[in-house]
Amino acid sequence: MALFRLPSSGPAALAPRGNGLLLRAPQMSDFLQWAHLRESSREYLTPWEPIWPSDDLTRSGFRRRLRRYSEDIAADRSYPFLIFRELDGAMVGGITLANVRRGIVQAGTIGYWVGKPNAHRGYMTAALRVLLPTLFGELNLHRVEAACIPTNAPSIRVLEKCGFTREGLARRYLCINGVWQDHLLFGLLHEDFRG
Repeated sequence: MALFRLPSSGPAALAPRGNGLLLRAPQMSDFLQWAHLRESSREYLTPWEPIWPSDDLTRSGFRRRLRRYSEDIAADRSYPFLIFRELDGAMVGGITLANVRRGIVQAGTIGYWVGKPNAHRGYMTAALRVLLPTLFGELNLHRVEAACIPTNAPSIRVLEKCGFTREGLARRYLCINGVWQDHLLFGLLHEDFRG
């Protein structure tokens, strides 16, 4: 099983907590809770996500996901986090910092999802507020970016509550639910962040 664990030192060991939440890298032991939350939220999530691979909710699909996560963390390309309530250990959703660019950019893009039972309860706003100090601190980013479909009002509210600035519209930016969709672009700079 150790093959499917993420590295336990360095940036991969990041596990920010606060607001009653713990964010940490996915582990194989999360599979059942993750698969159940994703399956029970499938209809809710479908309009906002890429088409799921046919084996997405299988144990082998999850192992592949963990291998990719491990490679991405080791290469400083991406940092996935699952979100858990500290009170009862229940999984709420996930946030990933992806497309990390270093050098003169020092930026990355966040994406997130919340399970349907946890939607509209403030968990994602709370989780993003917990994660941002880590992104600007330990990961030393200058800029965090996000994009969302213009009709996704809850996601827009999350970003605005966390201090992100709407910067523009990217036409047919991402293929979501099998269709190239326009996305609103948001950004948050380190100097604008109010931790």
